[in-house]
Amino acid sequence: MNDSVRYTPQAMRDMDAVWDGVYEASKNYDIADRYVDAFIEEIAAKRLFPFSGIPLQYRGLFTGFYSVNYKKYKAFYRVREGYIEFIRIIMAKRDYMTILFGEPEEVLDETETHI
Repeated sequence: MNDSVRYTPQAMRDMDAVWDGVYEASKNYDIADRYVDAFIEEIAAKRLFPFSGIPLQYRGLFTGFYSVNYKKYKAFYRVREGYIEFIRIIMAKRDYMTILFGEPEEVLDETETHI
């Protein structure tokens, strides 16, 4: 397979934030550029084997998302017909499940009565 890679507008903003974060830490434009370029290369490598990413599971079920890890970040994507769509790029230490899917719904205890 040799799918194209597409980024959602949010993923593009996320990658800009990655560049900003690396620049803030290093105070060096070249370091920030090289970091983001290497990250983009890692993402682009999924074109050949899109299902080789890390499947994202929630409560034991596949969510339809895969991820690519690069240093402190995770890039989340879906495999579409003829292309790979990168949805979000999130720092790995953040609660990326909540960022991707929102707050989990409260699970009722089976002993609670239902009206």
